[in-house]
Amino acid sequence: MLAYFADFKLGITNPFQFLIVLINPIATTGLLIGIALYFKRARFFYPIALLISILNTVLLYLNVIYFREFTDFMTVSTMTGYSKVNQGLSGSSLALTNIHDIFYWLDLVVIILLLVFKKIKIDQRPLNRRIGLAVTSFCLLLFTINLSLGEMDRPQLLTRTFDRTYIVKYLGLDAFTVYDGMKSQHNNDLRATATKSELDDVLKFTKAHYAKPNKKYYGIAKGKNVIIIHLESFQQFLIGQKVNGKEVTPFLNKLYRSHSSYAFKNFFHQVGQGKTSDAENMLETSTYGLPQGSLFAQLGSDNTFQAAPAILKQRRGYSSAVFHGNIASFWNRNNVYKNMGYQYFFDASYYDTSGDRSLGYGLKDKLLFRDSVKYLQNLQQPFYVKYLTVTNHFPFDLDKEDTNFKTTNTGDDVVDNYFLTAHYLDQSVHEFYNYLRKTGLLKKSVILLYGDHYGISDSENKNLAKAIHRNPDDWDDFDNAQLQRVPLIINIPGEKHGYVSNKYAGEIDVLPTLMHLLGISTKRYVQFGTDIFSKQHDQVVAFRNQDWVSPTFTSISGDIYSNKTGQLMKLTKRQAAQVKKNKDRVQTELSLSDSLNEKNLLRFYHPKGFESIDPRKYNYADGYQKEKRLEEKRGKKSTSLFSKNGDKSTSRDYVTDAPEIHHKSSDTNRIKITNPDATNNDSSR
Repeated sequence: MLAYFADFKLGITNPFQFLIVLINPIATTGLLIGIALYFKRARFFYPIALLISILNTVLLYLNVIYFREFTDFMTVSTMTGYSKVNQGLSGSSLALTNIHDIFYWLDLVVIILLLVFKKIKIDQRPLNRRIGLAVTSFCLLLFTINLSLGEMDRPQLLTRTFDRTYIVKYLGLDAFTVYDGMKSQHNNDLRATATKSELDDVLKFTKAHYAKPNKKYYGIAKGKNVIIIHLESFQQFLIGQKVNGKEVTPFLNKLYRSHSSYAFKNFFHQVGQGKTSDAENMLETSTYGLPQGSLFAQLGSDNTFQAAPAILKQRRGYSSAVFHGNIASFWNRNNVYKNMGYQYFFDASYYDTSGDRSLGYGLKDKLLFRDSVKYLQNLQQPFYVKYLTVTNHFPFDLDKEDTNFKTTNTGDDVVDNYFLTAHYLDQSVHEFYNYLRKTGLLKKSVILLYGDHYGISDSENKNLAKAIHRNPDDWDDFDNAQLQRVPLIINIPGEKHGYVSNKYAGEIDVLPTLMHLLGISTKRYVQFGTDIFSKQHDQVVAFRNQDWVSPTFTSISGDIYSNKTGQLMKLTKRQAAQVKKNKDRVQTELSLSDSLNEKNLLRFYHPKGFESIDPRKYNYADGYQKEKRLEEKRGKKSTSLFSKNGDKSTSRDYVTDAPEIHHKSSDTNRIKITNPDATNNDSSR
């Protein structure tokens, strides 16, 4: 309890969660110490019970120290790998101790002293083994109840794990350690038994599935900077949507229809339980997320990737960075990005997130774009950067002073607030574009904007129907599937022949499309997507649950709907054959992607010119200092915007109406900022 409330930030938000936290250590502690009850003799029982208690306290205290440094819990792989522990606990352990830590050890000291001075007398009577069985049975029952309560408050608790804090909050630290150990062992077993030959089916499929680039578009963005703007929870229906006669996203609407943009009206997200992290994985690697849980969280620390940052660095000399106003360890990004080859990761520790500058998921979008200029301008060009916005994230909270947009009145706060935060995101992107234009970066860049996944869940869609002028009573599963469209806008300033495409595509297709626009062939890489501009592009879009959509059909749980009528179809023989072909292709593609990632098969594959990534070469604690040192080293050859601007900052070119820029920094913070690579919390500022 001391650790839960004094050290761990578990995010307890209601009395029900408070109750769960109060009971969750009891079952696992009883199970562990209860092991000693199976030893009849006192000379075995007392030492074993005391040893188990000591080990459990050690486990707890190690996590307390680790959490103070990194706002995360120690995994089994961290505990068993010396190099990771050594790197992880980089700061002085003494500096991380607090005066109240004495209470973590006081009970053990008291018990040992009482035993030594025989204040606790050894009971020599042999134990009845039924006592041990009774305690074990009771603790198992209690754990089952605990797990059920956790599932009630957090459905898919064990299968959809994107943050280790949830497991600890609902089941306790012991249960988390066992769960993580079993998961790690399963992954290790899969990988240990994997052989190079298992890669053959993957290579056979991806080579046969490869789509040749369209010569008309191949290389039209060659040499340009790449700016990825991740539009959090942004769905396609927002484009062109009006509320009370006003456009929700006027700037993005303009960008979507611009002649300098290639936009896609039938572009779908394909995420599973990994949500945002799945979208990132598909965007960066053109492989799918996992059928359960998050690839980033479960496998990302050790997985081999052949991702966009590394490919662009090795093929065209691009530098790379991610800008994100949340903590680095969320979704395990601090480890995954290293394996992907990202040079810099400017997380929450690089920004002032105090007071009302941040929301639950990090720095507000207007401030993220504005405050990132300090780091963006010092990147060597050409660069590949990604902005992860967060303000348009469920539950779509926003301080009143941040917007005066008049939203819908559906009676559903989630739906009504969604339009508010989407409007704010649109303004944020507009301000960033103004900066790019003023500094000349706009004409030197290709800007790719995409929605990562749905914002309004299926359970809210009937309420949403009112806002988008649909009849809620007619809403069905087909409508839910069609609502999984998200925008994809590839903006290439200077282009004059842009258009809105009707082609069907998904997030898996972004990487090969972008690479071909940059004039980089993807034929040598393992990628499950295809170039959307290619005449050979595969328009069957697979969803993570094995449903799929094509220009003609939508498959939902085996039922086939007509896209034209929205009604269930009675298939002809020819249609049935096509549906079976689509279904088989989707199942094969997902299965092969899972095999590739779960068994880490890319470690066996070495495409021409690709050098494997060594994550030990990356450290995200002092990114700004590294940028400056590189500028100094290159001197007149430096290609950063800062250098090209006569070593003058472009920060003044950024104009925002964010009210928080006039607020003083405070000691309060809606998130706890740490950087796992930093030796202390202030080293990266």
